[in-house]
Amino acid sequence: MNDRTLVQIAFYAALTAALGLLPKLAIPVAGGVPVTAQTLGIMLAGVMLGPVRGALAILLFLFLVALGAPLLAGGRGGLGVFQSPGAGFILAWPIGAFVAGLIMQKTASWRVLPAAALAATVGGIGVVYLFGIPGLAYLADMSLAKAATGSAVFIPGDAIKVVVAAVVAETVARGLPRALLSRS
Repeated sequence: MNDRTLVQIAFYAALTAALGLLPKLAIPVAGGVPVTAQTLGIMLAGVMLGPVRGALAILLFLFLVALGAPLLAGGRGGLGVFQSPGAGFILAWPIGAFVAGLIMQKTASWRVLPAAALAATVGGIGVVYLFGIPGLAYLADMSLAKAATGSAVFIPGDAIKVVVAAVVAETVARGLPRALLSRS
């Protein structure tokens, strides 16, 4: 791994942390799991960096959170967040970034905008919910159906994040194509 790769990984970890500075919105029906902008960081890491670098960026972010850095929305950090109702979502983030990056690579013949939208949707929503909903059900002691229904409140915001991630990827691809590492 070269210096440039390390800087890119660190940048997307920092971007995900910066997105945590935006105010969180706690939803009582979702076991108190907050709505945050940080899943945009997961989507962008995968879409922009590719599977391995994207996942590494999010793993670096989570490592810092585990060490106690208050990088999650609302200034949360420490090992306790990995036992909170939202732990399944948080632990799915590196997998989501990996899948988003993999989809970007597999759709290299597509235009960037639709490929990035698909990648962000599958990795940043599908994968994250696939792990997050069962985690929420288990950790908040609720049925899987109730956890899924409660998690549905996140979908409109996540859909907006997909659009933002796709537009950012398209814009970067036009202005500085080498920066879209998932396609190189």
